[in-house]
Amino acid sequence: MIPALFVFAYLSIVVYIGIFAFRKGKDSGEDFFLAGRKLGQFVFLLSLFGTNMTAFAILGSSGLAYRVGIGVYGLMASSSGFVIPLTIFFIGTRLWRLGKRFGHMTQVQYFRDRWECSFIGTLIFALTAAMLVPYIIIGVMGGGTTLEAISQYQTADGATVSWVSYELGGAIVALVVMSYVFFGGMRGTAWVNTFQTLLFLCFGTVAFILISRSVGGFDQVMERLAANPKTASLLSRERIAKEEFFSYMFIPLSAIMFPHIAIMCMTAERVTHFKKTVILYPLCIAAIWIPSVYLGVVSADQFPGLGKGQSDDVILRMLTAHSEVWVAGILGAGIMACVMASDSQILALCTMFTEDIFAYYGGKERFGEKAQVWTGRAFVVVVTVTAYLIALQLKDKAGIFELAIRFAFSGFAALAPIMVAALFWRRSTKWGALAAVIWVAATLIATWLIYNGTEGIAPKPGQPPVAIYPEWGQFLLRTPGNVTVYGFLPVMPMCLGSAVLVVLVSLLTPPPSRATLDRYFPPKPVAAGGGIAA
Repeated sequence: MIPALFVFAYLSIVVYIGIFAFRKGKDSGEDFFLAGRKLGQFVFLLSLFGTNMTAFAILGSSGLAYRVGIGVYGLMASSSGFVIPLTIFFIGTRLWRLGKRFGHMTQVQYFRDRWECSFIGTLIFALTAAMLVPYIIIGVMGGGTTLEAISQYQTADGATVSWVSYELGGAIVALVVMSYVFFGGMRGTAWVNTFQTLLFLCFGTVAFILISRSVGGFDQVMERLAANPKTASLLSRERIAKEEFFSYMFIPLSAIMFPHIAIMCMTAERVTHFKKTVILYPLCIAAIWIPSVYLGVVSADQFPGLGKGQSDDVILRMLTAHSEVWVAGILGAGIMACVMASDSQILALCTMFTEDIFAYYGGKERFGEKAQVWTGRAFVVVVTVTAYLIALQLKDKAGIFELAIRFAFSGFAALAPIMVAALFWRRSTKWGALAAVIWVAATLIATWLIYNGTEGIAPKPGQPPVAIYPEWGQFLLRTPGNVTVYGFLPVMPMCLGSAVLVVLVSLLTPPPSRATLDRYFPPKPVAAGGGIAA
């Protein structure tokens, strides 16, 4: 129970931070949902990075590296290190300025005002909310997996059991996250994310050094993996098709379309806070992903034969097997800090519901701003309980990495053209946005149905993909963890199709009114002599 006690101590600190933030807060919507738009440089940087580093980053990446190899780092971390900072700089700063100027708190508020749309804005809310729920579920799954693995011990007859079950661990994490989001709002979430980010950034280096020494050193581990025919392919990109590898370059586009990232961009006190964030973000990504992928590959040498759901806890298995009990507890708390980052997603969903549904349809005018805040808190409870119940059904059935890619990342990446068009193309229209939203929703549902319907023919890791409809040739293929289109992940045709629809339908439909366009794209002042003023 010693490692679990360290984790429980960490959870207690997190709850206290949320309660402390509650005491500092006010009963206003802007304070609860955006921390009064006054987050400082240090908190803004660490909380923005922390919101994007969930169980997907540590447990998901290491679990996939266990199955397909070291190329996982190239799939996500390398492209994310370039794309995400650029989108934050060019798109996040513009969202910040517009939010300050017009009082926007969510993306949907901006879309409604920019495109003069009501129902389409509600439809965008419904789709983004549906895609954000799997991300929240990942956090609950990661918490349950962490507590179950960190509290394992051997019985007298050699059986492995846990003091804390997956179900109880998930419930504890869900309750803790719900508590500090409920009380602290954005301020509590940002403070907790800052504390958590510092903790899991330290975790990577320490775990890398301690476990490498315990298993015989980096060189010896690599030599053993290369000498074993079953694991040699993990040290190359052999298990990842080039089309699939290329497809992952589209995934980081999802970052700025994630509601929790967009909303976080509106909390900065000054626009200058974005500069250091853009510089330091790639370094933070490397500090998390390099040790996670490395430990995932090394665990294939230590714990062969794990299934898809079981492989998500390989880092935790390495910790308990190759470190002292108290060290495993401290590092387990570091992992818990990462997997609990679903707090921002819960708060984002809560913010969207209260602003885009409750307030937009008259709730704020009828019941007041204080009622709006408490409605948001009630929604936090509903979302967290729902995510926990779904997470119980997904134990050992879905890998964290694949679950995130298939639903959350692919969907939000495909919505990125909508954000770009709204911010930078004055000719874009609400009908172009509607066409893209329908396309994304339809392709997500189709992918889910095809994936579930082809479980029986799915190949094992390392085996070639299987044609789903042989008469169609290589059009639709089933890989161990995905459905592909001519070898490419669905995210690529989803993104390209969304961009084409936004452009074509916008050109075929009337633009917003001149007053709205002048509001968001003000004309340059004309000098007295008739030229454009400098």
